Formats: sequence, C-alpha cells, structure tokens
Amino acid sequence: MSKRYEIRFSGAGGQGLITAGIILAEAACINEGKHAVQSQSYGPEARGGASKSEVIISDTPIDYPKATIVDACLAMTQESADKYANGIKAGGVLLLDSDFVKNEPKGDFKIYKFPITRTAKDEIGREIVANVVALGAMIALTDAVSRDAGLKAVLAKVPEAFLDLNKKAYNTGYDKVKDLLK
Repeated sequence: MSKRYEIRFSGAGGQGLITAGIILAEAACINEGKHAVQSQSYGPEARGGASKSEVIISDTPIDYPKATIVDACLAMTQESADKYANGIKAGGVLLLDSDFVKNEPKGDFKIYKFPITRTAKDEIGREIVANVVALGAMIALTDAVSRDAGLKAVLAKVPEAFLDLNKKAYNTGYDKVKDLLK
C-alpha cells in the first residue's frame, strides 16, 4: 500500500502560500526523491481573498492530482479557515494563525495554534516571511519531509540577499511547532 499524504495551505491571496506549497513539493521531489503534485486556487478577488495551495506527497506515482482527504491543513485567516478547513481526515491536524482565526472549525482533527504572522513580524522582523514561518511549522507538524529537505528547498528558492532571513523564518516556525508538540 502506498503512502499518500495531503497538505493544504490556506490564507489570503498575497500571503505567499502558493509559494509555500511549491517549496514543499520541491522538497519532496528534489530533496527526498518522492512523488509530489501541487495545485492552487484563488477566490475571485485574488489578492486579499481566500486562496489555497494543496500538495500531495506520495512514495508512488500520483494518479489523482487533487486533494481528497486532507491529512493536514493550515489556515492563516478566518475566511480561509471557514472555507478550507473541511475535508480534513479523522485524526488529521489543523494549524491556525491564532491572531487571525478566532472561531475554530469543528471536526475530528487536532487543532494547533500559534501567532504565525506576528512571529514573522516581531521575531524575524519581516511580516513578508510569514509563509516561510508557516512552511517550517507545517513540516514540523507533519514530518511530510525532513527538516533538512524543507530548509534546502526554501534556500534554493529565495534570492541570495534573503537567505539568512528565510532560514531564520523557517527554523523559527519549525521549532515553535516542535515545542507545541512536546
């Protein structure tokens, strides 16, 4: 039986969650030799409206490229939580940006919360890297790829001038969630 793992990143358009999904898929394929597909959708208002990026990782070729039973979901905004925190499988996980999602979706899944955007702004010094904080957090939560594979994929994607910033963002998100799991 092949292992298929589905992850959904959701938030507002412009938050960089499509990029986070692409980086995760590249971490799985390029750095770990797994199969992965990434798909995305935006609300009609694109920037600011709810958007999602889905990544399916498998150890065998992927026959259907859309998420069907989501193992793990990230919701950065209330709108995205309301719209996309559905279809999470029983026993799955949902990570919420605690500053922006006040009404928790109900379901047979475990909810984890931490202030992702505020962490990017206050601890990293740049709100723009909230997506990389979130990516590190989701990799820590799911172990879908190794910490190293994720970091390598992040660093391969960002301009040289921003390597340290993104490395710090990724590691902070990763470490914060590992602390939550203790």
